[in-house]
Amino acid sequence: MLRRAFWFGTGATAGFGGAMWIRRQVLRTVRRYTPDQVRDDVTTSVRRAGGNLRDAVVEGRRAMARREAQLRDELRPGAG
Repeated sequence: MLRRAFWFGTGATAGFGGAMWIRRQVLRTVRRYTPDQVRDDVTTSVRRAGGNLRDAVVEGRRAMARREAQLRDELRPGAG
């Protein structure tokens, strides 16, 4: 009888712990997909993409200016 009570208690504890873990995971997932959270995620992504795009444009303009100066030096009259 004591052995059955022990295993019943162990199973009930494991079942309750598992149910609480699943509940926490479901609530966390639901919270991730609420409109406010999705809006915040999209806003963050757009801002990050905008920053990356701005950095790429600045780098492209610098490279273009360097290459243009290089070509002007090569093509000016009397150059090597």
